[in-house]
Amino acid sequence: MQKVDPKKRLGQHFLKDKSICERIANLYGSQEIAPRVVEIGPGMGALTEYLLKRPELDTWCMEVDDESVLYLDEHFPALKGKVIFGDFLREDLSKIMDGKKIGIIGNFPYNISSQILFKCLEYRNEIPEIVGMFQKEVAQRVAEKPGSKTYGILSVLLQAFYDIEYCFTVDEHVFNPPPKVKSAVIRCVRNNRENLGCDEKLFIQVVKTAFNQRRKTMRNALKPIIQQTELPFLELRAERLSVDDFIELTKQISAAKNLAN
Repeated sequence: MQKVDPKKRLGQHFLKDKSICERIANLYGSQEIAPRVVEIGPGMGALTEYLLKRPELDTWCMEVDDESVLYLDEHFPALKGKVIFGDFLREDLSKIMDGKKIGIIGNFPYNISSQILFKCLEYRNEIPEIVGMFQKEVAQRVAEKPGSKTYGILSVLLQAFYDIEYCFTVDEHVFNPPPKVKSAVIRCVRNNRENLGCDEKLFIQVVKTAFNQRRKTMRNALKPIIQQTELPFLELRAERLSVDDFIELTKQISAAKNLAN
């Protein structure tokens, strides 16, 4: 098989700039390195080639495109038995982990990139690092700090458990076919927060409810959740609250609900 044609239905945009591929591959492993790294959507292996040049890594791939799987099997013998034909969003990652921590890396399909991050959050204690290419707007949203209109649900939920670094911007012309938007690479490294110290389901509900009405103050946005008026941060909008602020607010809401009961 000479090549694989990118498929629009799979959101494939193959990265063709080797220097960028090498740069992404070398970003992985900044702190606690998980030797087993899983590349999501490798396509024809542009990034895979440079991961395999790092002998300390146990590189695996997960690909939903059967043509790409055949191409990888044919052109990368070092991956024998390590190319998984499957959908990352549907796979039980514990089968790949085999009791070990894993890293996640890839030029992620933009139509499911946020879902990939949420899946990683589910396994956050087993995934110490994520390095990925995203649509620039999504990358900015994940890495943004409080006080910006870009800061939102994805920012808070990811930053609750990962330190996020916006690494660099990537132009359209380095892909085949070129996407209609700019791209960016970010790195997410697991922080030291073992748990939130509050009701996690309520925390997620508070964050989502607050940002779904982001133009309103927290007092008005959170009316479906709270009746109490003597809580912190209620005069602010959601974009002004840090992760720690949302955690504290969740604790206060939980305590107030317990008193009411």
